[in-house]
Amino acid sequence: MGRAKEFDTEFVLRKATSVFGSYGYEGTSLSVLLKELGIARQSLYDTYGTKHELFVSALKFYVQQKTDASIEFLNECSNIRQGVEEMFNEAVRVLSDDERRNECFIINSAVEQAPQNHEIAAFIQENNKQMEDVFLAALIRGRNNGEIRHTEQELPGLARFLNYFRLSLTFTAKCGADSEVLQDLVRTTLRVLD
Repeated sequence: MGRAKEFDTEFVLRKATSVFGSYGYEGTSLSVLLKELGIARQSLYDTYGTKHELFVSALKFYVQQKTDASIEFLNECSNIRQGVEEMFNEAVRVLSDDERRNECFIINSAVEQAPQNHEIAAFIQENNKQMEDVFLAALIRGRNNGEIRHTEQELPGLARFLNYFRLSLTFTAKCGADSEVLQDLVRTTLRVLD
């Protein structure tokens, strides 16, 4: 009979997103990982495999949680423009919080890895397609309700733009932009829905 795990695997994945977000993939040494995660080397290997496998698991865990929350939020909001605005404002709040934003920065590490790693590139592309579809469904609802005046043909491009703006917020925050700059970018972006 195998020994029970002595740590919370979800907590470790959440913490790993923050570690990789803080140091980047290349800058995260095994010793840093073990210290920050608070687990033994053998436990890391037994549960997650290599550093790379842990990175991929943490990335997928983080992205899927964010995607699921976005899908639920946009599907439930009655006013699409307000829903998109609240989604972006929440992203700004997270990116302005010293503790929470490091998890978001794992996206930057993933983008760095994507050109050399087919699995990460495919995962990011798949997630982008999923989020574009979520934005598109919301925009179609908004158009049908009379909130959105864009033509049907414009909506797929608009959905793609909103998704890539969502991603660019993380990059912009990583480059040092403060919450005021991020809020200004959100306000400017939302004008495409007017």
